Amino acid sequence: MTKLDEGLLDKILEGVDPSNPQSLFTEAGLFGQLKKALAERMLQAELDHHLAQERNAGEIKNNYKNGSSKKTVLASQDKIELNIPRDREGNFDPQLIAKHQRRLPGFDDKVISLYARGLPVREIQGHLTELYGLEVSPDLISKVTSSVMDEVTEWQNRPLESVYPLVFFDALRVKIRDEGSVKNKAVYLALGVRSDGLKEILGIWVEQTEGAKFWLRVMTELKNRGVTDILIAVIDGLKGFPEAITAAFPQTQIQTCIVHLIRNSLEFVSWKDRKAVAAELKTIYRATTEEEAAQALEAFANGPWGLKYPPIASIWQRHWQEVIPFFAYPLEVRKIIYTTNAIESLHMRVRKVIKNRGHFPNDQAAIKLIYLALRNISKEWKMPPIIWRAAKIQFAILFGDRFTVSLA
Repeated sequence: MTKLDEGLLDKILEGVDPSNPQSLFTEAGLFGQLKKALAERMLQAELDHHLAQERNAGEIKNNYKNGSSKKTVLASQDKIELNIPRDREGNFDPQLIAKHQRRLPGFDDKVISLYARGLPVREIQGHLTELYGLEVSPDLISKVTSSVMDEVTEWQNRPLESVYPLVFFDALRVKIRDEGSVKNKAVYLALGVRSDGLKEILGIWVEQTEGAKFWLRVMTELKNRGVTDILIAVIDGLKGFPEAITAAFPQTQIQTCIVHLIRNSLEFVSWKDRKAVAAELKTIYRATTEEEAAQALEAFANGPWGLKYPPIASIWQRHWQEVIPFFAYPLEVRKIIYTTNAIESLHMRVRKVIKNRGHFPNDQAAIKLIYLALRNISKEWKMPPIIWRAAKIQFAILFGDRFTVSLA
């Protein structure tokens, strides 16, 4: 962009009261006048170009300018009343402000940005009125945010990487109205780790009941979008989930999420005992080998905490086949599998956005807001974790061509 001449700036600023510089930013001030003047000058240039094209093409030789009509449009921070030029034939359709368009570029982005931060429609309306003096209806705000669904559909159907070394599957519980009553539905997220170590949300799914059929549908969708292999799938022990994954990806190693096991275990423990029980459980998942871990679990089950809270040992024993793969991996891979902070922190940040909603009117509304929150969060994922370089070597050793093909 060409730098403005300082002499031109001085000329523009002539007449501005230096004792009241804030007047520059008002609608009637210099900034408001400049936006109005520039927009109207651009519209006049568009009309001149339109008429010249018609004459050069020999389409209409006697079409001329025909005055203007007033139109109020919403900008990102104010309203602007513009004089829209017209032509006699009425076929001029400006690009800057199209026919029937009432919002300038930037307004929709601001509304969507506020919505993505969890503000309900009425609060966005109040925010725009209080800060910018913009009187907008709740219906307009809803219309703007609903336009995001086209983007969601495109994102949900985009092609994916062929191979993901790691995919974490987990769910959020969200209140959604369905068939006249508010239900506590599960919103599932799939967080993939690509071969370069960068994270990527693979999809969002809403399901009222969990089961093998639902998960098989999810896995089939991932395959249809280009995924041919998942090396390790980290799950939370849901019924039918391992079978659904291996049905679609037979070679995938299923790993129960250690953090979920710990959390489920502590659900049975009184607050005063939680710290001590959590410390005792560390001896299991921090064991060096599978044999050492099994011995630690047996010792826990027969020890004071295991005898006081017998369901804990039962939980670990029930999921043991999905726990033990963890011990076959070297330390670098273990840290990435165990450290589900990636998806745990993701859920925490999404919950902060949706916490102001008592409930969502439908599944689409929930997906829309969660997608926008995830879009903001994923913008920060620019670098792989520090440990990824060492982990990548281990993945290449453990999985051979299944991993290295993803690097090509």
